[in-house]
Amino acid sequence: MTFIRPDAARAIHRLREALVGIAILALGLLWVFGRPGLLQFLGYPVSLIGVVFILIGIQRARFRTSDDGAGAVQVDEGQITYFGPLTGGATALADLERLTLDRNLKPAHWRLDSPGTPALLIPVNAAGSDALFDAFARLPGLRTERMLSEMNTPLNGGQNQAVVIWERAPLRPAHVRLH
Repeated sequence: MTFIRPDAARAIHRLREALVGIAILALGLLWVFGRPGLLQFLGYPVSLIGVVFILIGIQRARFRTSDDGAGAVQVDEGQITYFGPLTGGATALADLERLTLDRNLKPAHWRLDSPGTPALLIPVNAAGSDALFDAFARLPGLRTERMLSEMNTPLNGGQNQAVVIWERAPLRPAHVRLH
């Protein structure tokens, strides 16, 4: 017998980091506004840690989708692997040249382009796709807020719905000035 409705359990699971952050923030504020002493001074950094957990938890909750899509994703030591019913593959995060969100496909897919290999297409709702948030966050110069807003933007008919989220900077400049 369960005491929590399935919808509520899914919402709690989706927001788990933010809820932990709220609990940490509440503890820190309790210490700050409680009796004066050592705990009052420790309450400030604990409150700050709680705020950080809340912000990160909200970002992760915006990234998460249902896990009812086709296939499974695994991220292990910088290697992203997708096991799908029709396709699959692996790419190293260090070799990644371009990350694209392709909303032309149903459901939307992440397209990971690496040199010398075919593009790896991963549905956004594949099992284990939560791990991609941490993997993508390691990409230098990735704007997380832009990625999240593109994921949650409604489709506009007639437009190309493939959006480049991140692209590796070229290894050498386009032109070199001598003077």
